[in-house]
Amino acid sequence: MNSRAIEILVGIFMLLFLAAMLVLAMRVSNLTGIGSGAGYSLVAHYDNIGGLKEGAPVAASGVRVGQVESIAYIPDDYSARVSLRIDGEFEGAFPEDTTASIYTAGLLGEQYVGLEAGAEDDALADGDEITLTQSAIVLERLIGQVLFSQSGSQ
Repeated sequence: MNSRAIEILVGIFMLLFLAAMLVLAMRVSNLTGIGSGAGYSLVAHYDNIGGLKEGAPVAASGVRVGQVESIAYIPDDYSARVSLRIDGEFEGAFPEDTTASIYTAGLLGEQYVGLEAGAEDDALADGDEITLTQSAIVLERLIGQVLFSQSGSQ
């Protein structure tokens, strides 16, 4: 095989490698779902969102059903307002008493919003607020509570 053919094969291999790295970077940074736009918005208020970021996944029963659209601090009640964009195919799938909790996934500590459906007959619609929320568990706070309870019992 001549050197020109080897150079072309190496070039093709490098292009495939770079394309694979780009796809991997997009998947890791949750950029693959941006721009879909279809769906509806829900709002949830939390006392503490931990490390939740815009673009984080929203899941129900482990299935991705949307993403976090925006996060804002509300100084009136010292809470965080989280807007969720739910995919259109799940419209009417969540009852009014759905619970929205913030969970941690994976070793890197990526956080996501988990939805747990309730038993109401009426469904959440565009612009509705999820009233039942559970804030993120902050590891530092848990460690502090354990240390404080241990030092108090001695």
